[in-house]
Amino acid sequence: MRLLLLTLICSLAGLSLAQFQFFEQMFNQGGQQQQQRQQQQEQNVASDSAWYQKTYEGARCTNYLCPGTLACVHFPHHCPCAFPAVEDKVELGEGSAICVSKGGWKEGEAARKIELARKGML
Repeated sequence: MRLLLLTLICSLAGLSLAQFQFFEQMFNQGGQQQQQRQQQQEQNVASDSAWYQKTYEGARCTNYLCPGTLACVHFPHHCPCAFPAVEDKVELGEGSAICVSKGGWKEGEAARKIELARKGML
């Protein structure tokens, strides 16, 4: 009887210890993840251009490497806009293009305004 009681107490003690270790590990890991997120948010991008230069120099492109997006295209005026959701690409002729903020609610309004400005009407 004593042996059975002792075995039961040891089993319960081991079970409760395992449960506490599980919760400790679970909450400690959550704390580590939160600390990692906080550290990532606190780190700012460097104020020099070393990262960009290193990435640009390491990019492989046999044609033209767009400086703004690091896209590899056949011609400079084929470069995509960096933020197409809020920018329109407008070709200016002679193989050049620019990206401008989308204007207004109408499709192509930015291009229309640039053309008016080129004609001196805006």
